[in-house]
Amino acid sequence: MQDKAPFWVDPVMRFGYGARGVVYLIVGYLALLAAWTGGQAEGTKGALAQLRDEPGGTTMLWIVALGLLAYAVWRFVCALLDLENFGQGAKAAIARTGQTVSGAIHLGLAFSAARMAWGGGGSGGENGDGGSAQSLASKALATDWGQPLIMAVGVVTICAGLFYGYKAWAEKYKEHLRLTRLTRKLDPVVKIGLVAHGVVIVLLGVFLFYAGQNTDPGQAGGIGKAFDTVRAQPFGRILLALLALGTIAFTVYCWVEAIWRVIPRRAGPDVETLAHQAERGAKRAGREAERAARS
Repeated sequence: MQDKAPFWVDPVMRFGYGARGVVYLIVGYLALLAAWTGGQAEGTKGALAQLRDEPGGTTMLWIVALGLLAYAVWRFVCALLDLENFGQGAKAAIARTGQTVSGAIHLGLAFSAARMAWGGGGSGGENGDGGSAQSLASKALATDWGQPLIMAVGVVTICAGLFYGYKAWAEKYKEHLRLTRLTRKLDPVVKIGLVAHGVVIVLLGVFLFYAGQNTDPGQAGGIGKAFDTVRAQPFGRILLALLALGTIAFTVYCWVEAIWRVIPRRAGPDVETLAHQAERGAKRAGREAERAARS
């Protein structure tokens, strides 16, 4: 295994996170608009279609497609070369598998963006995230092991969503973010974004689980369906607005990663991260508590 990551990984990673942020900014904006007007919330593919319809949208869509491809490449290479130093064992295997799955998802999004930029690919709604999820679920359920497979994928997806919440609560993201005045100020927004994205991912997992349990691919769905489910609850438009704002906060997280993320296998030992600051703060608080106990 190499001691350091290839030099090209860093710009590819940053470009990828930047493009991912653009997609979720549009998703969050459309969801906020839907909460305000009572219209239809869109998922990622609906957001890409919306971008295509803006002036200069086709050019922007090609850039986003390349960015999403870059993000997919980053996740694949990260898993292959263990760029985040997960090491060996079951926990490391799960983490690197998650990176691979994330890469595959964003590779599909990159392909969808390229198709739309080329002149096809439809829009949101039935042809968007929900239609794709239902189509994949339908194909899986047609096989002998389709039902348990879809249910298992649903459980894994739910766990992935819960991990986003854990990542925010335990501040695991700080291990890979450079310490600056701005990253300290944006820290609360980053946490909100991770929690909101985790809620959406959990809902997607629930949809998949019920699609497998009931052998009904129509119960699968994408981000648009997650937003619609939230809006269908009591005080749904308020909840949708909050989730939309959280999705926009997730955009901030993506852009913070694009600018200040540290790749452990490329960073030197002198790089200061938010985690280092938190460790120093915890040690300082411990010393103060000891002094208070003695007095």
